[in-house]
Amino acid sequence: MIKFDFRNIGEYLGTRQLGEQVREQLLPLIQGQEKVELDFTGVEVVSNSFADECLAKLLFVMPLAELKQRTTFTGVNDLARKNIAIAFRRRMRAMENQG
Repeated sequence: MIKFDFRNIGEYLGTRQLGEQVREQLLPLIQGQEKVELDFTGVEVVSNSFADECLAKLLFVMPLAELKQRTTFTGVNDLARKNIAIAFRRRMRAMENQG
């Protein structure tokens, strides 16, 4: 398993711009052969915008079931978990509405 340590990015993950940069780093790992541990230990805040741009937009590349098989989340605090879940729900809804 490959570990991606979000703490190396920062304690406060808040902007779409940063989310896009991190997604570009994550994507090759997630598309590789090994499962990727998304470790949020030490991260205080994950905004809805960052979560959407970094994580939920991965749904443009692979279905949720495949993303779940290729990743696991660790060290996520309750607020971050909530914002990540909201971002995924909103993104899936938006994709369904587009056709």
